[in-house]
Amino acid sequence: MKKTANSTTPTPTIEELLQRLEMLEKQNAELEAKLKKQSALEAKLKWTEEQLRLLQKNRFGFSSEKTNPDQLELFNEVENEANPDLPEPTLESITYQRRRKVRGQRELMLENLPVETIEYRLSPEEQVCSCCGGNLHEMSTQVRQELKYIPAELKVVKHVQSIYSCRHCEREEIETPVVTAPMPKPVHSGSLASPSLMAHIMNQKYVDGTPLYRQEKQFSRLGYRYHAKPLPIG
Repeated sequence: MKKTANSTTPTPTIEELLQRLEMLEKQNAELEAKLKKQSALEAKLKWTEEQLRLLQKNRFGFSSEKTNPDQLELFNEVENEANPDLPEPTLESITYQRRRKVRGQRELMLENLPVETIEYRLSPEEQVCSCCGGNLHEMSTQVRQELKYIPAELKVVKHVQSIYSCRHCEREEIETPVVTAPMPKPVHSGSLASPSLMAHIMNQKYVDGTPLYRQEKQFSRLGYRYHAKPLPIG
């Protein structure tokens, strides 16, 4: 004889029943509010349609026709159907801020850049009035500004250090002193990198986040043909 296991569902507690009851009451209240709102909208639509029909009838119908007194109640249908206990709808106010244009903002952006001024003037032969033939004078100027981009370039700087000796001592076979002109030391011994190039490579890598292989391509486009070493820093 087979035994059947009794599957019993757990009995909900009082707290769970109260929570369910509260949730159902909340859902019921929301449904009632939606139904009331829908009823008010339907009544308003019906009133609008009837008002439109009356207006069309008064406009295109005979002037001797009179309105049925019972139809006047249609204008009070919304008030009769509306529920004064319903809360007013929540209005959402939206505000925005408009950035005010600051005078002189362009001058502030350009104040740290070098300025190159190009003047356009008439030659003395051209400063003649076309009407009377008199001399023209400069009454004002107008200025237009633009940003000019100067591409980077690589150039070879050869440091030629002169070495000096004494000819008299050489002729007399005396110990000849050798004097070397002072010259700044390189950043890295045996490297092609100048201080400016080394600073540029470090700034590109650690400030702008440009990898070394991308800098290699940039230097290649500028004319530096590297072979064994990727960058002139070693």
